Amino acid sequence: MAISSTRDDAHPILVLGANGKTGGRVLARLRAAGHAVRVGSRSTEPRFDWEERATWKSALQDVRAVYVAYQPDLCVPGAVETVTAFFDAAAEAGVEKIVLLSGRGEPEALDAEKALQATSLDWTIVRASWFFQNFSENYFLDEIVAGAITLPEGLAPEPFVDADDIADIAAEALVGGRHSRKLYEVTGPQALTFADAIAQIGQATDREIACQIISKEAYALALAEAGLPPDVAGLVVYLFNTVLDGRNTPVAHGVEQALGRPPRSFAAYVARTAPSGVWGAT
Repeated sequence: MAISSTRDDAHPILVLGANGKTGGRVLARLRAAGHAVRVGSRSTEPRFDWEERATWKSALQDVRAVYVAYQPDLCVPGAVETVTAFFDAAAEAGVEKIVLLSGRGEPEALDAEKALQATSLDWTIVRASWFFQNFSENYFLDEIVAGAITLPEGLAPEPFVDADDIADIAAEALVGGRHSRKLYEVTGPQALTFADAIAQIGQATDREIACQIISKEAYALALAEAGLPPDVAGLVVYLFNTVLDGRNTPVAHGVEQALGRPPRSFAAYVARTAPSGVWGAT
C-alpha cells in the first residue's frame, strides 16, 4: 500500500486503539512510511485514557491528526458523549484531521459520526462491521481451535471485511487530503453466514469444526457461565441482536471507492491465515 510521503516530525499522528485490530495495522503502516506517530493508551507516555479526560490534553499536544477507534465499541453507554467531548478537545488543541472508525448498522455510531461532522475538523469516516480477523485474533479463535463453535440463532449473513482494508484507507486519510470529508462504508465482496465462514476455515485446515446453533437466551446464559464479564457479554449479545439482524447483509463499496481496487475476500484471508497455524492443523 502506498500512502502519502508528506511528513511532519514536529506534529505526530495520534493513534488511539493501537492495540486493536485496525489501530495496530494503521500504526504499522504509518511507521513503515516514516511518519511521526504517538500511541495513545493507558500504558504510554503521555498517557491516554478515554475515562480520564485530564489525560487528553497532553496526548493531543502538537498532534496534527488522530485515528479514533473507540474501545470497546461506540454502542456502549456514554461512548457518544465521550467521543464528542474528545472531538471538541482535539479541535481546541489544534488538531487538523480525525479519522473515525464507525460501526455499520449501529445507531449510536451514526450519532458519533454526526458529532464529528458538526465540528470544524477535517474528517474521514470508515464505517465497518465484523472483521475477518475476529476469527483469528480473538472472539471466535478459542472455539475454532477447540473444534466447536456455538452461536445464537437468527444471525443474518454478514459481508465480513478485512481489517487490512480498513487500515489501508485510514492510513492514507491521516496523511493526505484525497479522503477529506469522505464517508466510506466498507465490507468484503460477499455476504457469508457464520457457518459458511467456519466451513471455509475447516476446509483450509483439514479439520472438523462443529457449529452449534442455540437460542439467543441460551447463548446469553452460556456467555455468563463461561465467565465473560457482564459488560462484555452484554456487548456481544447487543451486537448479535442489532447488526446481525439483516441490516448489514448488503455489500457496500467503500473499499473500491477509497482505494480503487476490490476489497480482499474471505477466501483469500483464510488462505493466507491457515498456514500460520493459528487455527490448528493444516
